[in-house]
Formats: sequence, C-alpha cells, structure tokens
Amino acid sequence: MTRAVVFAYHDVGVRCLSVLLDAGVEVALVVTHTDAPGDIIWFDSVAQLAARYDIPTVTPDDPNTPEFVEKIRALAPDFLFSFYYKLMLKAPLLALPKRGALNMHGSLLPQYRGRVPVNWAIIHGERETGATLHYMTEKPDAGQIVDRQAVPILRDDTAAEVMRKLTCAAEVTLHRALPDLISGTATASAQDLTQGSYFGARRPEHGRIDWSQPAQSIHNLIRAVAPPYPGAHTTLAGKPARLLRSRVVGTQAAVASPALLCDGKAFHAVCGDGGMLRILELELDGQIIAPADFVQHYGRHSIPLI
Repeated sequence: MTRAVVFAYHDVGVRCLSVLLDAGVEVALVVTHTDAPGDIIWFDSVAQLAARYDIPTVTPDDPNTPEFVEKIRALAPDFLFSFYYKLMLKAPLLALPKRGALNMHGSLLPQYRGRVPVNWAIIHGERETGATLHYMTEKPDAGQIVDRQAVPILRDDTAAEVMRKLTCAAEVTLHRALPDLISGTATASAQDLTQGSYFGARRPEHGRIDWSQPAQSIHNLIRAVAPPYPGAHTTLAGKPARLLRSRVVGTQAAVASPALLCDGKAFHAVCGDGGMLRILELELDGQIIAPADFVQHYGRHSIPLI
C-alpha cells in the first residue's frame, strides 16, 4: 500500500485529501492549521475530514523543527503532499519521502508563483488560471510539473468564484495524475522560471482603491478582494466604505474627476479614465446601503472619490 503524509488546508486540501483516500492511499498523518481567531472560515475543514477517517491530525506552529522532521521520518512515507498548506516545507522534510514531495499550486505555473495566486491573477485581468501539481523544491513553486488543469476567469468573477473552479481543477488534476505517481510511471517537465512571475502576500490595506486608475483596473481589484476577502475600500462622504461588487458599464460620464453618482436606483462610480462602474453592492460605515437610502441621506449630487 502507498503511504503518504499530507499537509493540507482549505477546500483544495479537503478535495485532494479525498482523492487520496478514494484511491486507497494510506494517509499516515494529516498536518493542518488551527483556524485563527477572528478569521472568516468560508471553506471546508481538513481536520474534520481526517477525523471521519480516523486519521491522526496535528497542527504544529513550525513543521520544520528537527523534532517534527523526525516524527515524519518515523512514518516512512512514500509521498509527501502539500495541498494549500500555508507554510513552506524546507529541505529536511522534502528529502524524507521515498517517491517525492508534491504540491498543488493555484495557478498555471510558472505564472503566479508565490502567495494568493487567484487574487493576483484577477487583479491583473487574467482570463484563465488553473491548478498545477508539481514536485516541491526549496525554491517556492519551482519544481518539475506533473500535471495541470486550466479554468476560465469570467470578466465579473470574484476570487471566491474562481476558487471554487480551482478546487475542482485541483481535484481533477490529482485524480488524473495519481495512478501514474503510484505506479512510478509519472513524467514531469521542468519549469522555465524566466517565463513566469512571482507575487507575495496581500494585506487588507492593499485593497484601498486608487480612483485615478481606469475603470477596468478598479473593477479587477473589487472582484479580486470581494468577500470573504477584506474588500476594496475607500472613503465616501467622510466615512469608510467598501465596494463589494461591481460591473464595468463602458460609458463615459460628464464628470471631470472621480465621483460617485446615485439617482436613487443605482450607484455609478466615475473612474480616472472617465470610465463608469456600476456599483452593485456598497457598504458605508459598516452597513450595506441601498441607493434609495443613500439619496435620502446624501442627496442626488455627485460625491468626490479620492
């Protein structure tokens, strides 16, 4: 029987762990994360799935300590898998499995190596992304590619919607590749990192809208960080505001500088290029506000956006 140690989190972790279990892989240990206090947990639990199959589960703060490496060594895994696990696994761990350490990454490598690849792909206006199964090296997301599966990014997709597609793509990719990995007949191809890109993590403050940007760029930011992510934010009428859903309407406005317009039926934002966004969901001072209520409180005049 093939034995694996699995580092996993999030929906991708749940679905890929499910693939291993369905294939009869002996999962000797699941390594996952404790949900942080205050986090919005909008995805399934790897720990709960492991518990249903009586698989031992641990949540180390650092999986690379000598003590933990020895714990994994004692399990003598054939494979080590990482499925949306948050922490980097270092060389001593990667050297342990007899038949390789593999990671499922949320982009079409070598593009969008690094952190939060779905969010970055949407910010940059990509129309396609995917899941890539690759061997792990000390350099992030740089190892040989075993298989990958593309998914479309529609022009108004949010990051959460793309993540649902990517989860399916990850499941399909692993399911397709696993028999050859187990049999030892899987092939892999080297990445040309000069043709790729690497991006770091994003923080909530990166979601502040620069209204001098074109409408399409602002729309991309809004959908890339829409809930359950922190949201694109600005200041409106002196109050904090989040723009949670938008659509480019493609018309020019007779307003010289960025401004919010509301006629009681809909919100529109004029952007730096004169392009217009229809704001489909607006949160003002912590509360969702409807166009009619906005007009009642602030009138029908345009409000500058800075």
